[in-house]
Amino acid sequence: MVGTIEVRVTLNDRPQHPERPIPTPDPAARERAVLVGLDLPDLHGGLAERLEELALLADTAGCDTLAAVTQARDKPDTRAYLGKGKIEEVAALAAELEATVIIVDSELTPSQARNLEEALDLRVVDRTQLILEIFSRRASTRLARDQVELAQLQYELPRFRRMWTHLSRIEGGARGGGSGTARGPGERQLEVDRRRARERIHRLRQRLQESEAQKAVATASRGSIFTVSLVGYTNVGKSTLMNALTGTELLAENRLFATLDATTRRLTVDGQELLLSDTVGFIRDLPHALVASFHATLAEVREADLLLHVVDIASPELDEQIAAVRAVLTEIEAHEQPTLMVFNKLDALDPGLDPEGIAARHGGGLLVSAQTGEGLDALRAELAGRARAEHGPVELLIPYSDARAAAQAEARGQVQSREYEDGGVRLVVVLPAEDRARLADYVVQPG
Repeated sequence: MVGTIEVRVTLNDRPQHPERPIPTPDPAARERAVLVGLDLPDLHGGLAERLEELALLADTAGCDTLAAVTQARDKPDTRAYLGKGKIEEVAALAAELEATVIIVDSELTPSQARNLEEALDLRVVDRTQLILEIFSRRASTRLARDQVELAQLQYELPRFRRMWTHLSRIEGGARGGGSGTARGPGERQLEVDRRRARERIHRLRQRLQESEAQKAVATASRGSIFTVSLVGYTNVGKSTLMNALTGTELLAENRLFATLDATTRRLTVDGQELLLSDTVGFIRDLPHALVASFHATLAEVREADLLLHVVDIASPELDEQIAAVRAVLTEIEAHEQPTLMVFNKLDALDPGLDPEGIAARHGGGLLVSAQTGEGLDALRAELAGRARAEHGPVELLIPYSDARAAAQAEARGQVQSREYEDGGVRLVVVLPAEDRARLADYVVQPG
């Protein structure tokens, strides 16, 4: 429930009120939200589409959207995000609709969130907070939980005072007074909570570094197998596509962020073995702390031989979604990886639209429907061809004088044949890309 986002406390890493427990909302109840968004000159995507996406995020977090309020501004108000008049409008609408939470389509500064909450006398949740809560609910493995917790703590640490202020207002109301700030022992406890949070952040970073090192070892052990990573905007059908290609049954749901952990499956096409990985979907304005904390999971993307950028060709937000994915790929330093665009959901495209033209506008790619199977044979053939060109067998003629190179080829590769000739040893071997490059001088050219 969205209502648990701000005051949710786990272990000893969130601020605890020294005298009274935090109220626990009814877990069966759904929050009632008013959405708020600014129409800014540099907005990524149209405001209406952004608010529609925000409503989907809210629904995923267990919240019903009652209405949306917008304001055109050159920039957000530095004090409270909205202007005074618009705050009054939001307050009146929220009271009329009996809203329980305000959800803002931006990441608020700690002071903006505090001031807006005080002005509205309602709980305020920003876009980053909402996404973090959804990720927290979706995390099912220790790695995913650690990554999400790290991002949450990094987000919450500069906002601890606001959380304490919220709790002291609750207590002040119960006692018939209170100034809305924590003083005395509360201030000391606030510093204790901050110190505990920093220590927890340090421990989580250490654990994630260990996880990333373990993943690196596992990746290296794959040797010469061609690896493909599926990337794309959330809910474009990546898991459905992976199921269709591999014949497996990964969780494939029509909901945001259904997949958080990287999942890898083997695929054999025309005798060529590949590894396919499906990982977390992206979204515009994905919190930077979340991207950073998911460094271990996203290593699958950075180290793949090929990225399949899966897009929903039927989405009216196609351009913005492609741009958002490319922005995240740049942030994780995977934007220079070889990439094949895969235009999915061809079956859902308006018959009056030209799919080839849409694909051409974005640099070309393959048109498929993971749901009906259309175009999947062509995709499999493309993957097999790329794998063969990149990781297929190569013929080497290594002179006896370079015994070290011959030993390296045999140790690092999968030898398919070996012949001893006057000029040296002739090997047909499957090699990792880096070894193939290192032994390029000994490659026997066709013809």
